[in-house]
Amino acid sequence: MSRRALTLLFAGFLVLALGVVGAFSPVPYVVLSPGPTENTIGEVDKKPVITINGRQTYPTGGALSLVTVAYQGGPAAQIDLLTALRGWIDPTVAVVPQETIFAPDRDPKEVEEENTVEMTNSQDSATAAALNELKIPYSTVVAVVSTEKGKPADGKLAKDDEINAVDGKPAKNVDVVGDAVKAHKPGENVLFNVTRGGKKLDVTVPTVAGPKGQPLVGVLMQAKYKFPFDVDINVGDVGGPSAGLMFSLGIFDKLTPGELTGGKRIAGTGTIEPSGQVGAIGGIAQKMVGAKNSGATVFLTPADNCAEAMKAVPDGLRLVKAETMHDAVLALDALRTGKGNVPACEAG
Repeated sequence: MSRRALTLLFAGFLVLALGVVGAFSPVPYVVLSPGPTENTIGEVDKKPVITINGRQTYPTGGALSLVTVAYQGGPAAQIDLLTALRGWIDPTVAVVPQETIFAPDRDPKEVEEENTVEMTNSQDSATAAALNELKIPYSTVVAVVSTEKGKPADGKLAKDDEINAVDGKPAKNVDVVGDAVKAHKPGENVLFNVTRGGKKLDVTVPTVAGPKGQPLVGVLMQAKYKFPFDVDINVGDVGGPSAGLMFSLGIFDKLTPGELTGGKRIAGTGTIEPSGQVGAIGGIAQKMVGAKNSGATVFLTPADNCAEAMKAVPDGLRLVKAETMHDAVLALDALRTGKGNVPACEAG
């Protein structure tokens, strides 16, 4: 074999070797694909997704399924170039830069914990939205989530303390408590009346100056709902706030006679506010594919996602626009009875 042939053979082998190495080299991308669906009026691991105690419930039928997005990759388990290339070719998945899912300054574990908290908050908001739709009254209190180490509230206020009043004024919401603290000068005391372990007590907490000179005590608070009956939601490892709309519809369906779905397989997505307002979500294309794969024929779509959804809707899946939970209920009523308006998504 000539020297030239040997050189070409070696060069070809080197290119092939580099190509193989490159194909399996980690790249800072994440692959998003259709995830599993869960029927909110069905069961997960032989347990009801939604369990209601202390209030009459009614039989349901069909499906009101939440949809998810599965991801592959991330700082702790980066995908290789070959996996990314396959994702770019597959129209049902998306390949996005790693930092769009995992912020560079965030620990992946923190992101997972935040998703878990968002899911819990979403379930509370969904219950509140369903009860508002049904005009069932409930109350809210301001609860302590945590205190900042080294700040005045640390050791004085405790997790799950319910704040009844601040400086003698009723703590109607988180903003009222925050404004009461801000009304002081750094170094002045704030009088909190809290309920802890079923007992009411007064707690005096001094203020200190914050980074911009503002008074603070170092407490994180959130609204805590007190519902007239128990609503328990079991979804396993699903995280994030995007299942809110489907949770609220599942609760509504269980608390009302008849089948909201009319026996159909309905899927959908969207965050939910206690007022019933439906918010936009990410991964709409993958969620629609997951819905279609689960057998759904109707997909409840947040209004702000409609234009994007229209560009990637799978054949045979009907998109129904949902600006509020009330809109979604009316749309499902219209689909079931054949009477009334069913708002459709339109291309932007």
